[in-house]
Amino acid sequence: MKKIKFIILLIISLAGTYSCNKFEEINTDPNATNKVSPGMLATQVLKDSYRFWNVNAADFLSGNLFNHHLIQANNENPYQYYWSYWPYGSFNNYLKLTDLKYMIQFAEGSKYEPSYRGLALFMKAWYGFRMTLDMGDVPYSEAGLGAEEGNFRPKYDKQADVFQHILDDLKQAEAYFAEGESFDGDIMYGGDALKWQKLCNALQLKVIQTMSKHVSADQIARFAEIVNTGPLMTGNDDNFKLAYSTNANAIFPFYQNGDQFKAYACLSKLTVDNLKNLQDRRLFYFADPAQAQIDSGLAETDFDAYVGGLSSLSNGVIQPNALAGEYSTVNNRYTQFMDNDPMLIFTYSEQCFIIAEAIEEGWVSGDAQTYYENGVKAQLSYYMNLPHTADFVHGMAIDQTYIDGYFTGEAAYKTSGTKTERLQQIWVQRWLIDFFQGNGGNYPQFLRTGYPVYPLDPATNLNHDNKNVYPKRWYYPTSEQATNPDNYNKAIDEQFGGNDATDQVPWYLK
Repeated sequence: MKKIKFIILLIISLAGTYSCNKFEEINTDPNATNKVSPGMLATQVLKDSYRFWNVNAADFLSGNLFNHHLIQANNENPYQYYWSYWPYGSFNNYLKLTDLKYMIQFAEGSKYEPSYRGLALFMKAWYGFRMTLDMGDVPYSEAGLGAEEGNFRPKYDKQADVFQHILDDLKQAEAYFAEGESFDGDIMYGGDALKWQKLCNALQLKVIQTMSKHVSADQIARFAEIVNTGPLMTGNDDNFKLAYSTNANAIFPFYQNGDQFKAYACLSKLTVDNLKNLQDRRLFYFADPAQAQIDSGLAETDFDAYVGGLSSLSNGVIQPNALAGEYSTVNNRYTQFMDNDPMLIFTYSEQCFIIAEAIEEGWVSGDAQTYYENGVKAQLSYYMNLPHTADFVHGMAIDQTYIDGYFTGEAAYKTSGTKTERLQQIWVQRWLIDFFQGNGGNYPQFLRTGYPVYPLDPATNLNHDNKNVYPKRWYYPTSEQATNPDNYNKAIDEQFGGNDATDQVPWYLK
């Protein structure tokens, strides 16, 4: 009996030893990679950088309130009243710089290395641009040095210097893409290096114009050089966008429980009135008619059947009005399709409007009217060709005949008007690009131009710092006070007299 037990134990021991030695071999999927590639890192970084922060209708509606395209009728959402549930900026995107460095390392020596180097520089510039607009002075020149050099307390660069660093990095990124090849892992452009090259140039135009109050002669010369020599975007195929799909992990955010929130997602008066003023059929793509207007006998094809709510009204007024059917809600198509409208992050249309403004300001020669009209036509064409709209446009589809006849009345470029009137036309059209995108991209341009005029009522403004103004920035991350206190205190002292507040004016707006 003892001999039998010994044999059994010996067999178990040998089996355990064998299984430990063979574990990795047995459990390795021969059809799956076990090596990280630069393409895998590129995919992860792009996905994490551009996806909407939370895939549900409630948060997506919140993300569309700050630019006053919409109002929310079921509660007093702070995003509608110039505040936020979390009014702090973030440096978290800089954590992705480590992945970008590994991406370059894994590509070294390959023909794809220039493209991945271009992507890494573009992403750092993108992060820095968004962060400096959010907060003011931010780390940039020393960003991402923690892992390699142990610098976990980077200095805050002056905003003027951040802008210049961004421009330099975008210029270098453009040069890398110019010598680059089509590369793997790109969920935005399918690895097309030329499209990235165009985007790097176009974004330089946006950066320079965003700092228009302080732009230097050299920067204006750079702007003109890019416009005159390119390459730049040439149409909607070059749009920088995040496409949604029927994959459960990549769906349009308002599809997720959107039916529940549609009744409370109403168009703003600012949006509806501007579209009516232009006799713009995008209104029928964006909205459903107000039920009260339909009940009164108006047809869904009538512009007057669409009514927006004033975003500065208290929720105590807005909610009963919405329940009574007085406002237009977002178009029902937004709740019906998982692969709905892509998130437009930077478009050919915006590029056209940027150049049109620059021509009006005398930065570059050209015909501002042509750029204005090309930008509008591209946006109208975009909606004309967008899937999932045929049964949801209330008999007012955008077709080529409509586009060709668009520029009449208030939509016609005011060549005989004032420069201010023409600029306002450009700014309104640029603002309309961001309707129901969730990216909040136009807000810094509104702060820069003051147009279109966002409603503000001190009685409903929730801004804790100053109820009489639009917030100009967010607070620095609370963690900076503990992890990087010297540089944090230096930054707020030099910029804002020690007051880290939302009503303080950063350099680019002064």
